[in-house]
Amino acid sequence: MNIMIMKNYKTLSKIAAQIVSERVRMKTHLVLGLATGSTPLGMYRELVSLSRKGIVDFRGVTTFNLDEYYPISKEDPHSYYKYMLTNFWGPAGIPPVNVNMPDSEAADTIQACRDYEQKIARAGGMDLIVLGIGRNGHIGFNEPNDYLTADTHLTRLTEETIAANSRFFARPEDVPRMAITMGIGTIMKAREVLLLVAGSSKADIIKKTLTGGVRTEIPASLLQVHPQVTVLLEKAAARYLYPDKYAIPQNMEERDE
Repeated sequence: MNIMIMKNYKTLSKIAAQIVSERVRMKTHLVLGLATGSTPLGMYRELVSLSRKGIVDFRGVTTFNLDEYYPISKEDPHSYYKYMLTNFWGPAGIPPVNVNMPDSEAADTIQACRDYEQKIARAGGMDLIVLGIGRNGHIGFNEPNDYLTADTHLTRLTEETIAANSRFFARPEDVPRMAITMGIGTIMKAREVLLLVAGSSKADIIKKTLTGGVRTEIPASLLQVHPQVTVLLEKAAARYLYPDKYAIPQNMEERDE
């Protein structure tokens, strides 16, 4: 596991975008897993900027999103589909045929989840997946539990996650209570993982994720056994980690603006 501490959120976003763009330049038909929420927004802005400057071309990239609320219309401004279309897919010029999102309106969710797994498999699996982490340690919407589901599935969100997501909605009662998410097994099959962690509110959970044992009550802790993980930590999120072990990378000050 490669762990790096970024001086601030802007630096984290730039380095994350550099990593993703480098992978795309190395493999023009990259299969990319993507997260939503607040943390990746800066990375998406940087990637769109790189695309518009002609530094990276996303037209050959295939994307699979981690999760989507259920049920929700694609046109709902709170849907992750709308989030991705507005913040990345559209401005980066990714062809609509190349983007994939769990079916948030499926009548048969079991079949919809199977179909999503099959799409990922037909694409050859994910080369790189970008993750955030919830305050309770969830990745995707794999919530803390006595057991974790391996494949894409419909899940009930915890009250903690609902409360965290309520900031995006006018009223707490408007927050969806369920979602379709990639399972832990699906995430772990990605050949490379990029975990982005920003803000002091994530300091406690990221310390438990990186320094504690692997346990299902902290789903993100399973990343400890993945063979290729890069963790980019904003300095505020790393305040509880040992400074002698997690040092700011050399020349990071020069890369910050």
